[in-house]
Amino acid sequence: MRLLPVIFKRQLANYACAPSTYLSVAIFLALCAVLGLHSSQWMERNSSDLQAFFDLHPWLYLLLVPLLSTQLWSDESNVSFYDTLNALPVTSVERVIGKFIAAWTVCGIALMLNFPLVIAVNYLGTPDNSVIASQFLASWLLAGSYLSVGCFICVLANQRLLIFFFTLGLLLTASGLSSVLDALEQQAPIWVIDSLMSLDPIARFSAMDNGRLTLHDSLYFISMIVAFLFATTLTLNYKSS
Repeated sequence: MRLLPVIFKRQLANYACAPSTYLSVAIFLALCAVLGLHSSQWMERNSSDLQAFFDLHPWLYLLLVPLLSTQLWSDESNVSFYDTLNALPVTSVERVIGKFIAAWTVCGIALMLNFPLVIAVNYLGTPDNSVIASQFLASWLLAGSYLSVGCFICVLANQRLLIFFFTLGLLLTASGLSSVLDALEQQAPIWVIDSLMSLDPIARFSAMDNGRLTLHDSLYFISMIVAFLFATTLTLNYKSS
């Protein structure tokens, strides 16, 4: 893992130099402010937390995460850089983890740029800041699980447009799982519905978003991240062999 920081810094520099990064983060922040505050009438409710604001994050990540995912392996399309990278003792694990952490860092920065809302809610009322902190952590974990899916798709497709739509489609399917299960509630055994519901990232996020930050739900997102990064590494090794 000696070269993991090098991969991380290189990918972070790629994000910093790409105008699409700033555009996607700006759109994410604008939608968070407009939809999270206006449509939920947060001000009128005098809410003591930001639950209405975080409720939309699973859907807003459907835009931000695919855009960040398209840049994960863009530098390796350069033949000279790819040849240089292959000449270095860089393992597939280092490449996958380094790039993923860089993308997750960008998501974390985008989340932290929403911090003025925390100041506003503290100014207007007496919120439970521990609940707000858990909501930020839950949102960041959800973003990481989505990014791990995008990272996996990136090694399967080479073109950015395909990566974007494949990632968007898969995440949209996962996000709509609860609606499908509600429709099948009367047709399928209850144990099947409960088992599939436990795999629904939106249901897990909703529980954490309400301030009930449990180890069980946190491990769900962490295990999802590990599973998809492991699959990404295996796929990358297979394609390189």
